[in-house]
Amino acid sequence: MNLRVDHAPALASRVRRFSRAERWVHRVTALLMGVCVVTAACLYVPQLAELVGRRELVVRIHEWAGLALPVPVLAGLASRAFRSDLGRLNRFGPHDRVWLRAALRRDKRHSARPAGKFNAGQKVYASWIAGASLVMLGTGLIMWFTHLTPLMWRTSATFVHDWLALTIGIVLAGHIGMALGDPEARRGLRTGSVSREWAEREHSLWRR
Repeated sequence: MNLRVDHAPALASRVRRFSRAERWVHRVTALLMGVCVVTAACLYVPQLAELVGRRELVVRIHEWAGLALPVPVLAGLASRAFRSDLGRLNRFGPHDRVWLRAALRRDKRHSARPAGKFNAGQKVYASWIAGASLVMLGTGLIMWFTHLTPLMWRTSATFVHDWLALTIGIVLAGHIGMALGDPEARRGLRTGSVSREWAEREHSLWRR
């Protein structure tokens, strides 16, 4: 009984942010994306290619990791919480425009950046990375099944795939950098809950 009372204030100060299904979708997607990025680097950076070797194996790992990339998201659709958060990520409101204007002005005041469960930056990132991943999947399939498409298609697909891969690497580095600067956001993805103070400060419009 005493143990329950002692922990009551700590539990009351935490807010549920992500379900277990959502956390696993993020983890598996991040793992597959990491495999794609690392294997791509091993294929295109000469020093890494020489160090790793076994190019054929690296190519196969890259291809299958890329094919598997949509699987966690598709599996996550079975979760009501995941579907609900996808809806939130896909909706932009007036407060999101206010948040973006403040970000462009580098106004770091929390009052100048109103946000719901996800801020406008997270929504833009989620939309961009989802679209980029689909383009990478499509161009990758064209490059893989060479006998099904004309040479011009394959050349164009290779160009788009290579340059978009570089862009994704840069954007992912920025995403990871932002996460490293916000320990409470990382804790939310790790444990599923965040402090009430953080939620009210960073996501003031979030209706729990």
